[in-house]
Amino acid sequence: MKTAAATTEVRRPSAVRALTTLLAVTAAATVAVELLNWWYAPEREFGLAVRTGWAMLRSLGFLVLIGHVNRGRTGAKPFGLILAITTVFAMGRLVVPRQGMPPLPGLLGFALLTALCGAVVWLLYRSAAVAGHLVRHRKGLVVTGGTISWREVAPKRPPVTGWLLTSRVAAFTYSPLMLVPALVATGEILDGRPAAVPAVLFWFAAGIGVSYLVLFCTAFLMRGRRWARSLLVAITLGTLAVDLPLCWWLLGVDGLIRDGGPLLAAAAVSLYGLWRAGRAEGVEQADGNPG
Repeated sequence: MKTAAATTEVRRPSAVRALTTLLAVTAAATVAVELLNWWYAPEREFGLAVRTGWAMLRSLGFLVLIGHVNRGRTGAKPFGLILAITTVFAMGRLVVPRQGMPPLPGLLGFALLTALCGAVVWLLYRSAAVAGHLVRHRKGLVVTGGTISWREVAPKRPPVTGWLLTSRVAAFTYSPLMLVPALVATGEILDGRPAAVPAVLFWFAAGIGVSYLVLFCTAFLMRGRRWARSLLVAITLGTLAVDLPLCWWLLGVDGLIRDGGPLLAAAAVSLYGLWRAGRAEGVEQADGNPG
């Protein structure tokens, strides 16, 4: 049995090269702004350390996104959108101190990072060259006519809209966005609130459970099951109903804004994606059945 491999190289469009450079700059800027905020923070307490560490991981997310863009993956658009939105929210909650005005260097860094994330989203969704490049699916081993080849494998599921992919990616952020404030809340236990132990344990369990629910739901969502959309709406509302009250009770109004805000943003993107996908499919059906 022979082995074949594709060796053709195609020069990437200039817009795609600019996007990968912009993503690398954004990843570096993310780390720099986080360290700057940590340096100027008046109180380097446990909660700030957890939120800074989580925000730092987002720089790795931009590096992963570079890989998706270089490979021309279709999932780069929704991944980039959610990464940009949640990064801006994560930076925003680090810039604003508990008391007083935020330092000027932190504000300037936040403004720079917001502009970079905005430019990333603009290129992903407004550049025709980038859109023409991000059309590929994952690669895998394919056996045809006695020959093994490593090439693109089209998904077996029916085609789905980009908005459904956006909803899926947004929903996958629910679990980490719940677990971060739950970890922050462990500091409340250390500060002498043993009565909060059951609530924090429930918070952790709920965050882990949501990840499995989203995984199950989105598997059917990508296969065009209508009931999966209703289930994702229920999961989204249930996640908010659990996370936001716990943020307010254990972390106060400050925690509700800092940790509940990013989850609200992800939930809004997920629900909006479902709505846009349903609207697009309705238009397609109307065009196919004009009478």
